[in-house]
Amino acid sequence: MSEDRSSNEHKSWLGKLSQAFAHEPRNRKELLDILRDAHHNKLLDSDALAIVEGAIQVADLQVRDIMVPRSQMMSIKVEQSPAEFLPAVVEAAHSRYPVTGESLDEVLGILLAKDLLPLILQGSEQRFDIRQLLRPVTFVPESKRLNVLLKEFRAKRQHMAIVIDEYGGVAGLVTIEDVLEQIVGEIEDEHDVEEDSYIKPLPSGDFIVKALTPIDSFNDFFECDYSEDEFDTIGGLVMSAFGHLPMRNEVTEIGAFRFRIINADSRRIHLLRVTPLNS
Repeated sequence: MSEDRSSNEHKSWLGKLSQAFAHEPRNRKELLDILRDAHHNKLLDSDALAIVEGAIQVADLQVRDIMVPRSQMMSIKVEQSPAEFLPAVVEAAHSRYPVTGESLDEVLGILLAKDLLPLILQGSEQRFDIRQLLRPVTFVPESKRLNVLLKEFRAKRQHMAIVIDEYGGVAGLVTIEDVLEQIVGEIEDEHDVEEDSYIKPLPSGDFIVKALTPIDSFNDFFECDYSEDEFDTIGGLVMSAFGHLPMRNEVTEIGAFRFRIINADSRRIHLLRVTPLNS
């Protein structure tokens, strides 16, 4: 009997959802309201809703909103020997690196880390010419929409692009993973916080911080003194500073730190990128 009731309720809400879409939403807010109502009535789970919200949000974002800025780019100079650049490559553990000429604005190509394997296996730098390993580089403007960039990445089977500013200089870089993370949330990689910890230092000097980090733990780690009177977690403090439930890549400053939302859904913040402002 309960199964029949559940089935009827499910069909009822499907009917309501179909009816809602029969009257085409006039804007994205109305569309999101319908989807969130469907989530509230258990037609969509939280993960599915977050993905749909992320896909809709991508059309509103530009490359400048998610790119790795020039100051944080890990690049290799064309004149460097393997002995000079390999330690940094091993530490960063990325799959692709821009290779530059005399300045960072002269990007000659992209080096794939896997193309260095023969060098490591041979154990010799004789006749090594990094130019022979370079893949073509793609340049995109800061203003390019993320949905357009994703289509281009897929069509050309590329994974990285160099971002240029209005004067033609290098402003940063962007990867297909950066774009996909706006849709599906943070993709697990070497920057993820371990399950049994709250804070992960990054080579850039920033930190990946779980929103559920207790404020006293955050204070102890960063030697600061955020109040624990109103909120138990750093996520609660950050949400209060925004005054609303923030979306990915929204930024706020509280005291001596800048907080960027890395991962959030329609209910709560999950991950933050924390930058000390005095560094």
